[in-house]
Amino acid sequence: MKYAIIESGGKQYRAVEGEKIDVDRLPLDTGETVELDQVLLLANEGDIKVGAPIVEGAKVKATVVEQVKGRKIIVFKYKSGVNYRRKQGHRQQYTRLHIDEIVTG
Repeated sequence: MKYAIIESGGKQYRAVEGEKIDVDRLPLDTGETVELDQVLLLANEGDIKVGAPIVEGAKVKATVVEQVKGRKIIVFKYKSGVNYRRKQGHRQQYTRLHIDEIVTG
């Protein structure tokens, strides 16, 4: 199985050809293609290349499937005895990518 560890938005993701991943929101429209060149590791049937810090010439080509929101989380602050309560909700925005090809370069 061919896969790569990529970095996007300061976070690392495992990209496998033909699968979908959710990354932090990218300013792209649905159907656009993107090349992610921050490849930290490449693995292909036991052959592993580790970058220092990135693998030279390696790229991951992906297509934007949709812009989605994550599950809602509640932030609640409370202090007893002083009538202090603050409730706030948050939904993180993600970009769902379909991994088309992993180029080893």
